[in-house]
Amino acid sequence: MFVGDIKKLTKENTFFRKVLHTGEHSQIVAMSILKGEDIGEEVHEGVDQILFFVDGTGEAILNGEIKLVEKHDVVFVPSGVRHNFKNTGDEDLKLFTVYAPPEHADGTIHKTKDEAIAAED
Repeated sequence: MFVGDIKKLTKENTFFRKVLHTGEHSQIVAMSILKGEDIGEEVHEGVDQILFFVDGTGEAILNGEIKLVEKHDVVFVPSGVRHNFKNTGDEDLKLFTVYAPPEHADGTIHKTKDEAIAAED
């Protein structure tokens, strides 16, 4: 079981990716995207992703279509959709995401985007 103030945990997170909890069928991950950075274009096959933006401003790019995102926005990324999220603001872009089913090993922490990329290789 996981119970916590998700907005507070997300705002306090300074890591690119931090798995907060993993269940059998879904997972909660906090992310902090630095000014000018992005998550990196990706496609999750067999995994839906829901992203909730807590602080900052950015762009959601889904199958080449760009939409602005900001605090309180949510984006649903269905399985198989090519996507990326870019921080276009002046502060860290803070979000949490729910993967269903889980995408990362329980307890995963990637302090930086480069560390996350290296872990995928």
